[in-house]
Amino acid sequence: MIAIVLGTRPEIIKMSPIIRECEARNLDYFILHTGQHYSYEMDRAFFEDLELPEPKYNLDVGSGTHAEQTSRILTGIEKVLVQEKPDIVLVQGDTNTVMAGALAAAKLHIRVGHVEAGLRSFDRTMPEEINRVVADHISDYLFAPTETARRYLQNEGIEESKICVTGNTIVDAVFQNREISKRRADILKDLGLEPKGYFLVTSHRQENVDNPDNLRNIIAGLEAVHREYSLPVIFPMHPRTRKMVEQFGISLDGISVMNPIGFLEFLQLESNARLVLTDSGGVQEETCILGVPCVTLRENTERPETIEVGANVLAGTDSAEILRCVQHMLDRNGRWPNPYGDGTAGSMITTICGGIRGDFPQLHSSSEKASNLGELI
Repeated sequence: MIAIVLGTRPEIIKMSPIIRECEARNLDYFILHTGQHYSYEMDRAFFEDLELPEPKYNLDVGSGTHAEQTSRILTGIEKVLVQEKPDIVLVQGDTNTVMAGALAAAKLHIRVGHVEAGLRSFDRTMPEEINRVVADHISDYLFAPTETARRYLQNEGIEESKICVTGNTIVDAVFQNREISKRRADILKDLGLEPKGYFLVTSHRQENVDNPDNLRNIIAGLEAVHREYSLPVIFPMHPRTRKMVEQFGISLDGISVMNPIGFLEFLQLESNARLVLTDSGGVQEETCILGVPCVTLRENTERPETIEVGANVLAGTDSAEILRCVQHMLDRNGRWPNPYGDGTAGSMITTICGGIRGDFPQLHSSSEKASNLGELI
């Protein structure tokens, strides 16, 4: 039995190809939703939009300090795992759900598979960095999206036999969910936008939006971009960001702020944007896959492959540097190679997990890439 543990919408997106594979193969699995960002009731429509089955378990842990939230997730997951006794627990990414899910399973001697293992920003001030490092070091199967991620894991002393380079499930998810979005949404028409006729912005990271200087500089940079190019700057604003904009008394001249939108609508905006400015790791990957230039509003990234292929650049939060980076990236033609694989990561991971039986894994896969797990296959 496979337990798929997730708690945030980015995790749902990146786990969606694996869930679809489990359904298609009629595997014994279940979904546990911790409700780290939203309650399941708020996420129900999200599952419906992506045409995914409902979770079997919903913890609805809600917000809190990192310690409070992690402890509630850990306790809730442990109870479910004791009851269900799965053969493997799959977690994805770098959230408190990931660390708590991996830790709960490891303590119960249940195998852990970490999807998107090996990402590193090398910035331990980021809570996400702590989560992903801990999860990697207690996981039994590390599904690394790229060779760079594999190298980082090897450099930290993790055995080669535990690592498999699968590509990133975000490629599968973008292709699959883009097809769904074509049937369900037409947000460009709704907003009166033309393809390649606007900039798209996301910003929600604590180090950016909770810091008044950083947030003011980001907004000033966006205003400068609008003045320079006279194109709409579309900003679906995270509730946290909106709260801090109001708290700091920051005006937004020339920026079209809107409420957060669903993933299908966002995917359409993203794929048709002239350029995207973001502090999101997932958006850096998605724009790279979609051939849309990206300017990252951070000083570092755990997605260095996007920079290496020319799809992305780090601007930090200085307003002048943001404008300079936009000018630089607008010269890119979007024909860079995709470093995240061919869209078969979900299938490969499911094949590996579906082959686990008994006390020792005997994994069977026809994929040559899967042989990177060495003695475990």
